[in-house]
Amino acid sequence: MNEINPHEVYTTGETRRLLKVSESTIKRLLKKGLIKANKVGGQYRILGKEIIRVVSPTLEKEAVKSYLTLKKKVVGKINKW
Repeated sequence: MNEINPHEVYTTGETRRLLKVSESTIKRLLKKGLIKANKVGGQYRILGKEIIRVVSPTLEKEAVKSYLTLKKKVVGKINKW
């Protein structure tokens, strides 16, 4: 498992191996909300895109910038109506 699929769901153990961090580090990242996750049956599940975001925060910034630009264009069009 070398490639992270952004649409796949990972367990905390898989995430820990991908990020090459300790179990306590994963717990700390989850507790502080630095990795967004959902609990399913009492266990955390993490989307691949969250893992990619943690590894590449600049990618997230670019996505947010693109989203805000698009949102501004849409709001501009709607306000003209």
